[in-house]
Amino acid sequence: MPELVYPPVITAAKTLFRVLDLRLTVDGNHHVPRTGGVVLASNHVSYLDFIFCGYGAHASRRLVRFMAKHEVFAHKVSGPLMRGMKHIPVNRSAGVGSYNTAVDALRRGEAVGLFPEGTISRSFTVKELKSGAARMAQAAEVPLVPVALWGTQRLWTKGRPKTLTRRHTPITILLGEPMDPGAYPDANAMTAELKTRLSALVDRAQQEYPDKPSGPDDTWWQPAHLGGTAPNLQEAAELDRRPRRSTAS
Repeated sequence: MPELVYPPVITAAKTLFRVLDLRLTVDGNHHVPRTGGVVLASNHVSYLDFIFCGYGAHASRRLVRFMAKHEVFAHKVSGPLMRGMKHIPVNRSAGVGSYNTAVDALRRGEAVGLFPEGTISRSFTVKELKSGAARMAQAAEVPLVPVALWGTQRLWTKGRPKTLTRRHTPITILLGEPMDPGAYPDANAMTAELKTRLSALVDRAQQEYPDKPSGPDDTWWQPAHLGGTAPNLQEAAELDRRPRRSTAS
């Protein structure tokens, strides 16, 4: 079936990148295989991460099918786009169906993207990972590619106002070496290794990032261990436990 929605969306996104003069750095995109099923597992610091994670696979001419909460598919604007791009809805009360849909897509040779932290990390460090990415890779017998994103939180993240028109923002996309699911005895072991690799990639992205906070009021996007004012992991967990005031997550 022809792709009628995804290519125009990619074109629109790339046009926006140019208009905003985003300073994109992509490294390791050769790790995404050009054919066959593959899982892309990314850290999560922004509501826009799926755009940039997908961009990391663009050089391999892959269209990434992302797993996203089912509420996004119910929206009158985003819903038709998500369905047209063949993304995978996730209903947290019936997760087995979403999991099976993703595994079937991988077995058909699709690239499937997901965020194993489960939600945006307010600390901007890698949280504990859910095992779904590893379980999918093992069930479908496909490689898993870790993806680190950095800088996207400066455009739109949890607990901060949108700055979607912010210009000249550096965005880093690092893709690690593929993980062979057959090399791990179980999904828990593979998930632990994924966290190690993902954390190392995020650390590298943070250390090599070309921008620094411009002043005391601009330290919110830096993690606490680098001297920023983002909450640490414990503080972030406390914030996540508070009652939600909106439908965003």
